[in-house]
Amino acid sequence: QVQLVESGGGEVQAGGSLRLSCAASGRTFSRDTMGWFRQVPGKEREFVAGISWSGGRTSYADSGKGRFTISRDNAKNAVYLQMSNLKPEDTALYYCAADRDYTSNYYVRITADEYDYWGQGTQVTVSS
Repeated sequence: QVQLVESGGGEVQAGGSLRLSCAASGRTFSRDTMGWFRQVPGKEREFVAGISWSGGRTSYADSGKGRFTISRDNAKNAVYLQMSNLKPEDTALYYCAADRDYTSNYYVRITADEYDYWGQGTQVTVSS
């Protein structure tokens, strides 16, 4: 059974940091592009950050540039999102996703529909 399990969410004050983790199981994700998305009630799921299968290419939404860093450890089948200088508008449910067998090293896809596997999400709440 393919699973993505997020952890590391929580409540933090504005300016604080959190590190989200995503543990993948059920298949090898080393040839997948991995992404983080977030969603708030009443809004569409939005791209936050993505990383190519090799780790050589990353992409960030403008909202997170300079504050968020995505990384992966293929040996551990894991992907991470380090978030710093958090703002109240970062409050959302954060999802880890896998773009199956998308091995481009030049482009990270940013549309949720292009991702094949999803976790259940981890809540991030940033208070002012």
